[in-house]
Amino acid sequence: MIEPYHAIDLDTKNGIRRILSVWFVASGKRYEFEDVPPETFAAFKATFAKGRFFNEHIRNHFRYRLVGPGVD
Repeated sequence: MIEPYHAIDLDTKNGIRRILSVWFVASGKRYEFEDVPPETFAAFKATFAKGRFFNEHIRNHFRYRLVGPGVD
């Protein structure tokens, strides 16, 4: 199950870095996906089937890093 998610806009010298933060409830892990367009975030937020949307439109489409529990 995918739970809390949010977008983070960070000002950088090269413009804005868009980060989508996603927390997976079952594993307790949180990932940050880089350069996610605002339209993708809005569609993700609006969809009922978050897992399906994530698998089809976010997973394997953006660079990511593990930032929550489980980080070594």
